[in-house]
Amino acid sequence: MKTFHARKEDVKKTWYLVDAEGKVLGRLATNIAKILRGKHKPIFSPHVDTGDFVVVVNAEKIRLTGNKLKGKIYYRYSGYPGGLKAITAEKLLVRKPEELIRRAVKGMLPKNRLGRKIFKKLKVYAGPDHPHEAQQPERLEA
Repeated sequence: MKTFHARKEDVKKTWYLVDAEGKVLGRLATNIAKILRGKHKPIFSPHVDTGDFVVVVNAEKIRLTGNKLKGKIYYRYSGYPGGLKAITAEKLLVRKPEELIRRAVKGMLPKNRLGRKIFKKLKVYAGPDHPHEAQQPERLEA
């Protein structure tokens, strides 16, 4: 018996559409990361991109549990002295709701070249409209 290793020629990529309205951020992000990585497929190989594309709509209507809206803080650093910026999840949800989902999913992907390649397959939009109708994405209940 030989061990099966997927090659990129063996992988058929499909598009999924996820509606984030009323969904909890972390639970939604884990399901999205699983699909992006390809762990839902029987041909999953950790060193090959076997995942699918994910389009997330209604990012502005995502939910956070507990006191995370005011208590969760996101940081970014410019590289200069005194350049550490902080923003709460509440303000980030108002200014850039897509960034909230992107950051949650990115933290769940591998921190290497493959992870960066996988992350590019995530498309997040604040409202219900998206420009990927031509790909005919399947609705996914995540």
